[in-house]
Amino acid sequence: MEALVSIITPTFNSANFIAETIASVQNQTYPNWEMIIVDDGSSDETENIVASIIENDKRIQFYKLDINSGPAVARNTAIEKAIGHYITFIDADDVWFPTFIENSVKTIKEQNVSFVFSSYKRANEALEFIYSDFIVPQRVTYTDILKSNSISCLTAFVDIKTLGKKQMPFIRKRQDMGLWLQYLKIIPFAYGIQEPQAIYRIRENSLSRKKSHLIKYQWQFYREVEQLNLLQSTYYILHWMYRGFMKYRN
Repeated sequence: MEALVSIITPTFNSANFIAETIASVQNQTYPNWEMIIVDDGSSDETENIVASIIENDKRIQFYKLDINSGPAVARNTAIEKAIGHYITFIDADDVWFPTFIENSVKTIKEQNVSFVFSSYKRANEALEFIYSDFIVPQRVTYTDILKSNSISCLTAFVDIKTLGKKQMPFIRKRQDMGLWLQYLKIIPFAYGIQEPQAIYRIRENSLSRKKSHLIKYQWQFYREVEQLNLLQSTYYILHWMYRGFMKYRN
């Protein structure tokens, strides 16, 4: 049997999108997966929608946090419960193409690597492709990610049987970057699949497009999580600001 893939999905008030996200997982050409959904205190119909889907697909697990604690807590809760050979992530408003898992596993084996990630298409809430595709580099190192986090939670795919299971730092923003850097401290690079494998849905008023709101979190990440000195932090945040502008200019 093919190796089990653990899929990590945090959700918060995602009733408008989560059924579509789950369907994109169910439509994968690679069948041996478990999807662990952790609800971060939603007040909408998210729980009822997931419950109706779970009735017909026991590969999906659902857990609900008592209070809203942020995506790091939700993802770490799911990571703790994951038992797969591989671990990957999809948020409750994004979509994978049907061959995402198959191509990720294939690339890990063919390239003899333990961490892959992919390019993706960018769409509005109606999944209209009004933005340019985000094409990832073929390889990224620890210092590359400090300059610009080109690894999206939407496509990160890690061989945790080889690298071990790690947790995201308990910070409100940039927690995914913190996890990637933990792995990139022990491997030379992560390998990028340049053909888009997924769709990232850009929500209205998304903070990810408002870089000015994220500068303080990025600075805090450099100083407190990675414990970089003042000069290093300044160097990397200038790179991050420039590359962030280039990434979202369209």
